[in-house]
Amino acid sequence: MSKRNEQKREERSAYLFLAPYLILFLAFIVIPVGFAMMLSFTDFDSVNFPAWVGLKNYITLFTSDAVFMQYVVPNTLKFSLIAGPLGYILSFIMAWMLAQIPKRSRTVLALILYSPSMTSGVAMTVIWKVLFNGDQTGYLNSLLLNWGLIREPVQWLQSTEWLMPVMILVTLWSSMGVGFLSMLAGILNINPELYEAGYIDGVKNRFQEIVHITIPSLKPQMLFGAVMAVVNTFQAGAIGVTLAGSNPTPQYAGQLVLNHIEDYGFLRYEMGYASAISVVLLIFIAVCSKGVFKLFGDSD
Repeated sequence: MSKRNEQKREERSAYLFLAPYLILFLAFIVIPVGFAMMLSFTDFDSVNFPAWVGLKNYITLFTSDAVFMQYVVPNTLKFSLIAGPLGYILSFIMAWMLAQIPKRSRTVLALILYSPSMTSGVAMTVIWKVLFNGDQTGYLNSLLLNWGLIREPVQWLQSTEWLMPVMILVTLWSSMGVGFLSMLAGILNINPELYEAGYIDGVKNRFQEIVHITIPSLKPQMLFGAVMAVVNTFQAGAIGVTLAGSNPTPQYAGQLVLNHIEDYGFLRYEMGYASAISVVLLIFIAVCSKGVFKLFGDSD
């Protein structure tokens, strides 16, 4: 009987420790997502009571919203397929390189690489807009003019040709986030005896060492980093608007899904339609995350 009481006490203690997380998860994740799903079937202007419209918002989104189908979807896919994988690969490469140097230097460099992911919003407005300023005082234009590579200043942040590449560059600059730190920690915790055994079994160089030992030993960290890369890439929205200074961006060149949601939700106050767009984004992120789990998760 005492064992049962002790077991129940342990279970209550476990639930007590989990309670803060469960409450916050319900309050800030489950309930808002549930409300968004319900609002996606309504016509809601943030003032009047929501009016039920069924699937009208979704039908409009995929059949009548030319901006969404012609600009937002292609831009989001292009941005995600380039910035996501490149940022993920770059995070792994930088983590592996840092793991090869002494601890003191590694700590300083890791902080330097991680800091842009925390200050990217401020840095974009202060550093990147100055760097890509469209007149001759912009650092990049000034250099190219002095070198004779261009004859007149380029409107980097207002150009339909250059806005997306600049957005990808800024995203890669700030891509060393928690996924990068988890990979670095994972590499540092790999048992050195595995490498010794690998060289005995025929591993001949660093590339084979990475492919046959490092990456297989980092599956949990690689999975976490991949999921974070998917989520962060599809959640990116402020980059194009902040750089261009307007929503929508010039000729929708940098318009992503989150910009479309903000446009309808907070500029036009069509909350029902904005909720429908957010639900579509949520489903797309869930599908991509499931694919990542299949790729990096355990096959057992």
